[in-house]
Amino acid sequence: MADEHESEEQPEEALPAVVENATGPLSDEALRDTRLTPAEAVAGMHIRVPPRGNRKLRQLLEKVEADKQLKAWWHVANVNAVVRLEINDHSWVHVQIVTNIALKLLRQLVKHGVTPSLVSDYRMTIDDSEVVVVLAAMLHDVGMSVHRRDHEEFSLFLAEPKLRELLADSYDEPERTVIVSEVLQAIISHRADGEPLALEAGVLRVADALDVAKGRSRIPFERGSVSIHSLSAAAIDEVRIAAGQTRPVMVEILMNNSSGIYQVDGLLKAKLRGSGLEPYIEVVARIDTDAEKRLVPVYRLEIGGPGETPGKTAGS
Repeated sequence: MADEHESEEQPEEALPAVVENATGPLSDEALRDTRLTPAEAVAGMHIRVPPRGNRKLRQLLEKVEADKQLKAWWHVANVNAVVRLEINDHSWVHVQIVTNIALKLLRQLVKHGVTPSLVSDYRMTIDDSEVVVVLAAMLHDVGMSVHRRDHEEFSLFLAEPKLRELLADSYDEPERTVIVSEVLQAIISHRADGEPLALEAGVLRVADALDVAKGRSRIPFERGSVSIHSLSAAAIDEVRIAAGQTRPVMVEILMNNSSGIYQVDGLLKAKLRGSGLEPYIEVVARIDTDAEKRLVPVYRLEIGGPGETPGKTAGS
């Protein structure tokens, strides 16, 4: 029987701040953790996600908090990304940001009458959909602990036994296998050319692309380079998710420079198209600055226009 979902709004956990450094804008925690021993790094990881009335999700979060293997994967993924490849943050901070964005997106969609795929296809519950989205967000980049190239595939074989372990106390068969399968589908679908088959998978794909505030772009750029990638990444100040005016969800992106439009029209557009969330999300970018001439004060992302072919961009 489904747990009753709390209806009242609760404040979301604050996300970590970010700082500028030689590799590009990274979270303070992500940079610091690369200089710690594995034990020290893992001890400092504490994922904050609001479970609300979802008892299964609360139980899952408690197990994640105690899971040193999962946290070790996050640490190795970040060392590979930041130290060895010199690209963007793939630490537990990225995991926390994506998890909270994904959960907020799902809850906003449900609040406005959008039915998750687990509910429509399996007659499971909204709570179960939240479990899928959270697990997918937490495990989508663990394959980076092996290598960046084809990391989505590596994430699959690492995640499958870990998922069964994390779900052992919350789900019996056959429901456990359904949850595992949906999480794995979301993980493989988050890559640039992925094809989400479920709403939950589309939510992860879009959430991953929205970790762009304060320069945290999902497009990697080389250390010390000056390019449209690095300039546009630094232009994003904040990403807000709220009820939309014409669609259930509005993603509002605040910029300090119009070069940030490259992030919106490039990366985000590519991830949103084909996600299955196109009918439900409107994206508005606002450029608010006195430092440059306002050529484009407001930019609305157009998705899937006639005759357009979905573009590709670097995955994360």
